[in-house]
Amino acid sequence: MTTYDVNVNGSLFDWNLETGDFHFENDEVVLFWVKTAFKTLFDSIEEIAGEKESELVLETAGYKTGKIVSKFYMDTIGNTDEILKKLPNTYVTAGWGITDVVYYSIENRKAAITVKNGWEHKVNLAQGKTDEGKFLPGHWAGVFSGLFDADVWYRIVKSQIRGDDYSQYEFFASDITPTLNVQTLLNEQTMKARAELEELTEQRTQVLSDIIKEISSPIIPVMDSILVVPLVGPYDELRGEELLNRTLLNLPHYQAEYLVLDLTSLTGFDDYTLDFIRKFVGSAGLLGTKCLLVGISPELSIKITQSGHTVANIPCFTILQQGIKYALDQQGLEIAQKK
Repeated sequence: MTTYDVNVNGSLFDWNLETGDFHFENDEVVLFWVKTAFKTLFDSIEEIAGEKESELVLETAGYKTGKIVSKFYMDTIGNTDEILKKLPNTYVTAGWGITDVVYYSIENRKAAITVKNGWEHKVNLAQGKTDEGKFLPGHWAGVFSGLFDADVWYRIVKSQIRGDDYSQYEFFASDITPTLNVQTLLNEQTMKARAELEELTEQRTQVLSDIIKEISSPIIPVMDSILVVPLVGPYDELRGEELLNRTLLNLPHYQAEYLVLDLTSLTGFDDYTLDFIRKFVGSAGLLGTKCLLVGISPELSIKITQSGHTVANIPCFTILQQGIKYALDQQGLEIAQKK
């Protein structure tokens, strides 16, 4: 059997070329090319998930692997002081960079480490990154969480990729966890998606509102001297003012002598509606255009009477044809069959 066993400063490597197994510290491992294979892996995660999401994935993965490391050594060595003496050598022989435990306090749940030339730093350099990676600090947060038997998080004090000689991370007891960070990201994404949906809904509502305004009460030129404006549905102050302004602005363009307000499809008749019609008639009159009312049903007539209002001095007709004929008669015009 072709096997190789190597002891590197107390860390054990062994290969079995017949079975294809490679072990480090008695557990199966695999080798990756940092600047090609690992870079491709990181790039792919970022491409699929997004930059912010990929950072969270790596941070969470680092934290969970750190918890696994701490459990392994607590089960095999059991003494935190001895573990923290051994770990720097384990990580440097595994190619994770030169790691130094600056200080730690089991009682206060605090610690600090430095890492120089770590594999994540090399990958980030190959990626062209300018910010510290999240896997290694997340990993050590997981290690100390396991060793201190408490939730521990980190802050980046120095960063090699930003120009420092090495990266330094400080660790402290905290309520922050990868799970909380994931939930925070999901909440941010939900709020962002909701805001985008609300903005899109508002935009489409405005477009539809503008279309409805145009088609609900169109200005219809029957002849050069006669315009018809049908009033459709109920009118409140906003809708009434919009129709009034749009009609009055267009009256000079049409130079019409008569404006026929068709009330056939008017609903929700109330005091405001009658005042609005009176205002409409009066404003048009100031521009030299006479108004007629058509489409007054018996029900509408009763409502007008019961309200105590009158439409005196405004010609009123039951159907549109009668109003058009009246306007033609007043101008000495008629519609005759072509001979």
